[in-house]
Amino acid sequence: MESINLETELSLFKYDSLEQLPEEYRELSQQDRTERIERSLDRLGDSVVILGHNYQRREIVEHADFVGDSYQLSAEAANADAEYVLFCGVTFMAESADIITDDDQTVILPSMEASCPMAGMAEALQVDSAWGDIESAAPDADIVPITYMNSYADLKAFCAEQGGAVCTSSNAHRVFEWALERGDKILFLPDKHLGENTAHRLGLEDGVVEWNPWNPGEDANDVADVDIILWDGYCQVHERFTTEHVEQVRDDYPDARVVVHPECRREVVESADVVGSTATIRETVADADPGETWAVGTEIHLVHHLQRWHPEASVVPLCGDACMDCNAMQQTDPNYLTWVLEELVAGRERNVIEVPPEEKELATLALNRMLEL
Repeated sequence: MESINLETELSLFKYDSLEQLPEEYRELSQQDRTERIERSLDRLGDSVVILGHNYQRREIVEHADFVGDSYQLSAEAANADAEYVLFCGVTFMAESADIITDDDQTVILPSMEASCPMAGMAEALQVDSAWGDIESAAPDADIVPITYMNSYADLKAFCAEQGGAVCTSSNAHRVFEWALERGDKILFLPDKHLGENTAHRLGLEDGVVEWNPWNPGEDANDVADVDIILWDGYCQVHERFTTEHVEQVRDDYPDARVVVHPECRREVVESADVVGSTATIRETVADADPGETWAVGTEIHLVHHLQRWHPEASVVPLCGDACMDCNAMQQTDPNYLTWVLEELVAGRERNVIEVPPEEKELATLALNRMLEL
């Protein structure tokens, strides 16, 4: 079995592409790869489950057994009987699946180049180095680290070791409340926008400071006087949305309502009608009355899926033609899926994700603390 040693590196992307796509797979036609994927799935049967993240392109989603957000998909995999879990997402998602699934299940990431830039903005080695500076800036405080699900396993493990936990975009407010019952301050990683929006939801917006890991001295003086320290990380897709986009879409579609993800900037969240996770966004559009128009502020592929899944409603991207796809997600293209499936048919496992046992144990603790809420 060819597995990946998940050691921390100080780089934007945690994983190297250890398994390059063979040349004969690089120019497959859509029809050819579809036929080959379906043929492999017929051969493999129930031994394989394919997870497709909401942000994946249509050619991936149409082959997925489950489509959803990262934690939801990992839970589906854990409930499946499949020997192999093919996670069509990014690296931290495949790690989470490996943490949650049984030991006799093998998690495969079709493309090792699919690494989330936001997760790469807060790697455990970097956070561990900053932790001492943050503690020194508030020497009398008990600081509880909370990491968003969109982070690597070693950062989840670090947070557990320091008494912290994991959160999702749906339960961040509950985890924040839990942390402030246990300690004096929260260090929230890696998404500052989700952290700021959660602080605002709890009425703590005046007790927030950002921590710039590249210039920690500029924020150190403020740490002692706040409740929440936000690591300076963000999702490139969601940070792109602005209030000008909201104003423009309301001009273009006077009857439209706006739903956005809480990874968006605070002012964008304030101007939206509905705010929530990808699951909430999906539910909002699914529950729309025929003829309603919803402008959606999230990754463009999910917007297209929603319009296809719910043709009775009108679904438009919040920033029109300027909306972005997630470049990391797009590294998992159907050619990679074709390759790893055919390798399994041939008895070869490619791009296996294995979180080291000690790291997995601690990351599980961080997840369990969240689930206990």
